[in-house]
Amino acid sequence: MTSDVPEAAKPRRAPRPRREITTAYVVTRIAVLAVTAAILVYAVPPLVAARAWIALAVLVAVTAAIVCLYLTRRLIPAKYLVPGTVLLIAFQLFPILYTVSTAFTNFGDGHRGDKQSAVTAIETGSVRQAPGSPEYTLTAALRGDELVFLLVDPETRRVQTGSGEGLAPLEGARLGVTGKVLAAPGLTVLTAPQAAARGAEIAALAVPTAGGLIKANGLSRAVEGRAALDYDPACDCVRGDGDTWTADEARGYFLNARGEHLAQGWQVGVGLDNFARVLTNPTISGYFAGVFGWNVVFALASVVTTFGLGMGVALALHHPRMRGTRFYRIALILPYAMPSFAMLLVWRDLFNRDFGLVNQSLGLTVDWMGEPVTARFAVILVNLWLGFPYMFLVTTGALQAIPRELTEAASIDGASPWHAFRRVTLPLLLVALTPLLISSFAFNFNNFNAIQLTSEGGPFPAENPQVGATDLLITYTFRLAFGTGGAQFGFAAAISVFIFAIVALISVVTFRRTRRQEEVYA
Repeated sequence: MTSDVPEAAKPRRAPRPRREITTAYVVTRIAVLAVTAAILVYAVPPLVAARAWIALAVLVAVTAAIVCLYLTRRLIPAKYLVPGTVLLIAFQLFPILYTVSTAFTNFGDGHRGDKQSAVTAIETGSVRQAPGSPEYTLTAALRGDELVFLLVDPETRRVQTGSGEGLAPLEGARLGVTGKVLAAPGLTVLTAPQAAARGAEIAALAVPTAGGLIKANGLSRAVEGRAALDYDPACDCVRGDGDTWTADEARGYFLNARGEHLAQGWQVGVGLDNFARVLTNPTISGYFAGVFGWNVVFALASVVTTFGLGMGVALALHHPRMRGTRFYRIALILPYAMPSFAMLLVWRDLFNRDFGLVNQSLGLTVDWMGEPVTARFAVILVNLWLGFPYMFLVTTGALQAIPRELTEAASIDGASPWHAFRRVTLPLLLVALTPLLISSFAFNFNNFNAIQLTSEGGPFPAENPQVGATDLLITYTFRLAFGTGGAQFGFAAAISVFIFAIVALISVVTFRRTRRQEEVYA
């Protein structure tokens, strides 16, 4: 059916106004695209070298999506949401997922690489100099970014380069009086301090030869020897020194008949073993409850004391008759403005029994960090000094948002200042600040610096040097996972998951109670 209304009489839709392109918009677009391109250029070569094709595909796809998004004038909200989402995934979700995945592995010292890397380390680490094998004067050098050996035969003065691919003759090298290479074409000869700084790399480099391997013996001498341990793919075992070590894929070790293993292993999945170790190992589980109890007390005491002192100071400066509030506020936030790690070290010296200012000022001889009670009191006091300025600042802001008419109405109704504070001011403060108090509790629950830099977890009982009176779960975990036994990243990740679950549970319960409180005072 056709319309009788002529085309000229039909109302026309108003043209869509063109969005004005501002300088800030152009600069922002260029900045985002430049950062994206820089990340792509920086990350592609190592991903290609590591053959991480999945990660490379994800990186290219995300980069393409960002470029397409910022080259169009549409999808304005996404232009602001995408950068935040990418950063959230990169700095929050990815570390969490990586930590959880690590908790199910044996990743740590001796288990950092794959099986082939472990076999190579075992064979090269067992190289021993054979009788009559040649010795070389060694000079370390760089070929681009690659570390190479410059090997000089003391008898023939012949110079060769040694790398992971083998030996190669070198012409045009200039030798010194001691026989070391002073300069070589196309190579950067390392000085003695530079070679010392790369000592671990020099010790790890093995140059394959027809008769075995050439390894460094110090920084100026290299010898040729043979590996005492050899890997046999037929039996998936390592033979040598009159023994045989068979691969155990469940543990990531080569084990012999007596259950002994070689020092070098490889990374494997261990399932729930790390979590079970926390609960079943008597050395760990026997002290876990005590450390957890003190951890809760420390976090609660830190929150209550810092909030109480910060709120008291804020109420005093909020009084209308108070003068010089600007000066007092500047003075009171100084502890918060100073670097916390430096202040913690200063406080540690202040509590020193022999020369500490606390004992000298009060005429005491108290061993503050030597007794459990005084050490716990000291760390809470230090945390109070560091934390109350933050509570003072947030409470000052919350007080300024409370209308004075409410407290004035309470005083007109005959309420005393204490009752007006308890019935009006404090409930309104708690409604506004409870989320911050919960976050402060979570922060102090894992306040590693406050303990490690003051008491280092001590004092320690004579019967157990592993757990101290002021240890939090995080410092206790650090000592267990990175102590004398070497780094155990998988085990540390498992305990981190436990700590995350505990803090998350406490936070969820507290937030639910906060919502009820908000409904009452809404």
